[in-house]
This record gives sequence, C-alpha cells and structure tokens, in this order.
Amino acid sequence: MGQEVDLAFIQAPEHRPNLSINEAGGIPLVDLSPLNSQNSDDPQALVDLVAEIGAACRDYGFFQVINHSVPLEIREKMESTAKEFFALPLDEKKKVRRDEANPLGYYDTEHTKNVRDWKEVFDFYVLDSPLIPASDQTVDRRSKTARNQWPECPHKFRDICNEYAMNVEKLAFELLELISLSLNLPAKRLNGFFKDHTSRIRLNHYPPCPSPDLALGVGHHKDGGALTVLAQDDVGGLNVRRKADGQWVRVKPIPNSYIINVGDIIQVWSNDEYESVEHRAMVNSERERFSIPFFFNPANYTMVKPLEELTDEQNPPKYREYNWGEFRKARAHGNFKKMDVENLQIYHFKISK
Repeated sequence: MGQEVDLAFIQAPEHRPNLSINEAGGIPLVDLSPLNSQNSDDPQALVDLVAEIGAACRDYGFFQVINHSVPLEIREKMESTAKEFFALPLDEKKKVRRDEANPLGYYDTEHTKNVRDWKEVFDFYVLDSPLIPASDQTVDRRSKTARNQWPECPHKFRDICNEYAMNVEKLAFELLELISLSLNLPAKRLNGFFKDHTSRIRLNHYPPCPSPDLALGVGHHKDGGALTVLAQDDVGGLNVRRKADGQWVRVKPIPNSYIINVGDIIQVWSNDEYESVEHRAMVNSERERFSIPFFFNPANYTMVKPLEELTDEQNPPKYREYNWGEFRKARAHGNFKKMDVENLQIYHFKISK
C-alpha cells in the first residue's frame, strides 16, 4: 500500500474516526475461571457467571474474557506465524490469493460498506471443506466445496493454524453454552446448529496508515454470524458503538484476553433479547497492528429464525427465517468488490408490525 491514501479508502465524513476517542466506560470484563475444573464445584459461581454473560450480551453486545481455556503459548505461536506470513513478499502471498470462486486465502482489497479497508487478510475454514452455496441466488440450492489454501511458508503454518483453531473452537462452544444458559435454555440447546459449522479464522494485518483520520482498517459493520472471538495485539484499534448512547468507545487491549461479540444470528435466535452491535477497526500512522478473529458460524444448511422457546403471543417472532449459507454468500460477494447496493442485513428479514 502506497504512502498516499487512495480515494477508494476514504470514509464518508460522517464515518471518519475521531482519533481522540477514549477508553472510559468500555465493555465488560468477564472472568471465566469458574469454568476451570478446580472451580467447578461452586455452583453459585457458575450461576453468577451466566448472569454476568447475559447482562453483557443484553447491555453491550460485547465483552472481554480472561482466565479462558486457550493456552497462551498456542496463541503466541499463531500471532508469530501470522506476522511471518504478512512479512512475505507480495508475490509469495498472492500464490494463495482468494477470488470470487474460492473465498479462502490471502486478500488485500476487501470492502466494508462499499469502502476499501486499510488491511490485508488471510482466511481459512476451521473445518477444512464445508459446503457453500454455489451462488447467492436463493433459487440456487446447489452446493460446492470450499478448500483452504495453505502457503508453503512460513514453516508449519498449516499445523499452527489448525492447532490454534481447535483451541479457540473449544472456547467458542463454552461461550455458546453460557449464552444459551443466560437465555434460560439448556446449555447445549444451540450446539446442534454447529454440527457441520462454517466457522473461519481470519488473520488481519493493518499496516501504518499516513491518514488514519480518513481511512479505517475495517469500516463500521455488524458481524453476520453467531459469535466472534477476537484476539487483538497490544496496539489496539477496535471501536465499539456503545448501546447506551451511540458513542464510539475504544476497547483497551488486555494481555491474553479475548474480545467476544454477539453476531446477527444470536440476535435473531434470541428475538432481539441480545443485539449484534456495530464496530470498526481504526489504524494509526506509527505502528502496524495485528488481530485474529474467529467467526463462529453454524452449518450452511441452517435455517435461522427466532427460537420457539423465546417467542409467544406477547413476544411473537420478529424475523422471517432465512438460510445462513445463502445469507453468508451474499454478504461475502459485497466484501469482495464494491457494490451499488447495501449488503444483505438481518433487518431485511424483519417482520413489520
């Protein structure tokens, strides 16, 4: 990326970041140590944890977790190998470049809300070959297989990615069960939707930007899946739109923590009890930044709709059901290139009163 900011990166004035944004009144910090085996004999601690998770999902849509189950050395290996990959020459990275046919691999021209992001990424599926819809047309129910593309360098890149994925997947299921309990559902009520899950991990690299007041690493958006588990480095840059007042707040990096946010699918399942919240990634002119989100998504054949247990005559379903695979494919199409229309959103499935 050159030293001048191309027009393609420049945000509309109303979406440009405020570089003096503060970290006060950020997002809740949740201690997951009650899940550890040595603490599991205290039932009240688990009850309190579930209540804390529920309040964070209801009031913020975001929270940060510490004392989780992902070993630090596995995370550090993943972060180190991601840096090695992005330091490779561009020609080397382009050997595993993604395209419209295969959404996996390296990419450096992604768009969010039709504005180009100041970043380069590498995407891989946690399960190696999930079926994806052959097109984003709802009449087309055929599927094709997406395959991960693995670079020859760095050494053991694939093994390190897969080891990390396995550990974060375990954490994601733990969080899913806590969220299920917080909605007064059985712990494993949602697990069945993830039998053939389409979860993916993204390695993000945000180079220093000469005009961080004009561009964003990722523009404002909501996550379309169920849950996101994000590792960010000490540079920071994640901003969350606070539900209470609509103000942008910066999420302060806490060593060896993960940032969790509720996605659109949990908003629909919960019938708006929990809400997917807007967020974005800022860049800066001095330091590069790295982050690694795990997007926890159900099987492509999942029909997403409000859960029957959470709806009744007083609280009828607020969404028509939709197919996750088709929704994801339509969203990915808009990320790949600039579109003339807005990306597909869950409010397009909202039932009017």
